[in-house]
Amino acid sequence: MSDREIMNAKRGIGTDHTIQIEKNKLYLVTGGSGFLGIPLCERILKMGGRVRVIARDEGKLVDLKQKHPDIEILTGDISDKFEVHQAMKDVDGIFHLAASKHVGLAEIQVRECIKTNTLGSMYILEESLKTKPDFVLAISTDKAAQVSGVYGATKLLMERLHEQFERVNPDTKYRIVRYGNVLYSTGSVLCKWKELLKLDKEVIITEPNATRFFWTVDQALDLIEHCMQNAIDTKAYCPDMKSMRVGDLLTAMSQKYLPTGSKLKLKTIGLQPGENLHEKVMEEGPYSNECDKYTIEEIKDLI
Repeated sequence: MSDREIMNAKRGIGTDHTIQIEKNKLYLVTGGSGFLGIPLCERILKMGGRVRVIARDEGKLVDLKQKHPDIEILTGDISDKFEVHQAMKDVDGIFHLAASKHVGLAEIQVRECIKTNTLGSMYILEESLKTKPDFVLAISTDKAAQVSGVYGATKLLMERLHEQFERVNPDTKYRIVRYGNVLYSTGSVLCKWKELLKLDKEVIITEPNATRFFWTVDQALDLIEHCMQNAIDTKAYCPDMKSMRVGDLLTAMSQKYLPTGSKLKLKTIGLQPGENLHEKVMEEGPYSNECDKYTIEEIKDLI
């Protein structure tokens, strides 16, 4: 038994640390109508689980229901205690994806970011004390490893809340998955870059030499499954990751999407509030500029 498992046993946390999707059990996905939420719901369904989704966007929920009639949908906000209570009734496990995650907007809409990322998470955790689901698995970010803005701060607080609830509720497994940017996720600059490049228009970049960790949707979902099988407590779970120079990412996108014969039109504006030049996935880990990097050709295959 490892040192951490011994510590967990003393705290009342069992050595059977794995999380399984079980046939006909009901799983709540907060933010399940989003970019990552929809494919996660589909994976759960393929594994035989039943799915309930709570999200704020009614239109996306209706579209999800039309595509997957067996999914239960609830229009709601996790920052509302009553709606969290409704959503968690009779569920066997929770995948907590709902978040205010735009770094720039978080600096402007501080209250909204705190309300969703921190208070909303706390309401889910408080309800878990009553309903005692098998697990609560939440998605965090590399911005929590090196906090320089509101978004990273709210996610770090979310992680600390999970650690606290793990100590007082050994009946539920609490897990945190932490990773970087998911390619083409909602609000991603890549979506705008792709559109502007195809139209041969000027592209705005913050800092070409900045480095970031990027994931595909499939890689992000695989990491959730790896966490379910391998994490033994609520310590943020993340793998070794390759990184990209932001300038290399834009070069790859311009080679792939810029019309033949066109020249890249570029405006550099510098790092914005809440942004780091380089990121970390773990506090004690290397910076993104120190990790193995994707080549431009590898990036083109990903985008």
